[in-house]
Amino acid sequence: MRWSALTLSLFLTVGPTVHADTGASRRHTVRPGQSRQVTLNEKADGYRGIWYMNQPSHDQYVYKYSGGLGTYCAKHRPFAVYCAQVRKTFFCYGGTTADSNTHLLHMVSYFDHATGEVPRPTILLDKQTSDAHDNPVISVDGDGYIWVFSTSHGRSRPSYIHRSVRPYRIDQFEQVHAVRLTDSGPQPITNFSYWQVWYVPDHGFVCFFTIYGAPAKRTLFFATSRDGVTWRRWTCLAAIEEGHYQISAATSQKAGTAFNMHPRGRGLNWRTNLYYLESTDGGKTWQTVDGQPVEVPITDADSPCLVYDYRTEGLNVYLKDIRYDACGRPVILYLTSRGYQAGPQNDPRTWTIARWTGQQWQIRPAMTSDNNYDMGSLYLEPDGTWRIIAPTETGPQPYNPGGEVAMWVSRDEGTHWSLMKRLTGNSPRNHTYVRRPVHAHPKFYAFWADGHGRKPSKSHLYFCTKQGAVFMLPRQMKSDREKPRQLAP
Repeated sequence: MRWSALTLSLFLTVGPTVHADTGASRRHTVRPGQSRQVTLNEKADGYRGIWYMNQPSHDQYVYKYSGGLGTYCAKHRPFAVYCAQVRKTFFCYGGTTADSNTHLLHMVSYFDHATGEVPRPTILLDKQTSDAHDNPVISVDGDGYIWVFSTSHGRSRPSYIHRSVRPYRIDQFEQVHAVRLTDSGPQPITNFSYWQVWYVPDHGFVCFFTIYGAPAKRTLFFATSRDGVTWRRWTCLAAIEEGHYQISAATSQKAGTAFNMHPRGRGLNWRTNLYYLESTDGGKTWQTVDGQPVEVPITDADSPCLVYDYRTEGLNVYLKDIRYDACGRPVILYLTSRGYQAGPQNDPRTWTIARWTGQQWQIRPAMTSDNNYDMGSLYLEPDGTWRIIAPTETGPQPYNPGGEVAMWVSRDEGTHWSLMKRLTGNSPRNHTYVRRPVHAHPKFYAFWADGHGRKPSKSHLYFCTKQGAVFMLPRQMKSDREKPRQLAP
């Protein structure tokens, strides 16, 4: 069904309010009886990531996980997009105020490949929380407009969608009041979690996400939109036992998701098994990797979508990345361990590759690290090189999330991996959540943050080149544009 421009205009803001450049980020509080302005469009005076913790553990590791989580979590995708038209990598992250390490601001910026500089980042909105699960993700449409999707952790806070007022510009955004089509007409989209958005030319936005609540505690969904404003009917993908986490990818030929599951009665800290599901017709129908049709939502733990049964081995599964190779076959990167708690009792944490060969799943270990929430990215390069950039090396806070960042390479499709280069060393804080930009440029090949693994701290933001040179974004800027500082090898 097509909706008139007048109908759609009811769901769009007329325009954002623009504030003067204050030169510093401020905490935005709301007085009783006062409505909160969502879109801020202010400028910060530097790049400061959020520090976040989850679940005190009452041991030497202090928390289940914690640290500088401005690029958290693995189920938020992507955080950066390279646009060749303007030679810029646009990125977003969970930032914070000048006087707090934990107050979440949604930040947007870019790296200018022509000048080697970054501008003052734009403060898009104040999420009114310290929860890094509410971090934003970014996309760029076919006309160059920058979209930022502000997720929420569960249903207690609203979610937002913003679009830049001008193509390839970050100075001014407007809120988009998007709708989804249902049997009873268009419904406002006001809440979503773990949003994963892929803009596919000639198709529009392809998204995988999570809704908390029935039929499972974490239920997986899929949606598409030509314009980002009107979204087609949401498709429920999976609701096995207590639900799932997922990671996704999309091309012009297919969209696919890899997911695990929460066993009933074990609590949401337990996650196991590995599944894969794909669509080759924009989400109209779904199938296994070998083309066997399946009905969604998947509700049976023994579904044909099962890649490997880790539950029988008593192993947890932590999803990291998924890519399609040159033949359009999925390659999944994940980590297994014996439990959710930090510490050596749940070693080994084994980074693992599951690769579809065209006839079967080939599953091989890659390397090990010391925490379930060590997170990195997988690169399948045109010359056949496979690359992982991740904090696999022990950091200053051992057995807490992250560590020192390393670059690993495979020349035989993941059968063997070799440590090519250690990118960081002697760091005061663990480096965490290394993210791969869409269409990653060799000069901005991965993006991450750092933070202390056991106590609140400041958090810097970093990126590296394909060759392994590491740059730190300026935490305090004296001018409107500055060059990031290269770290000593």
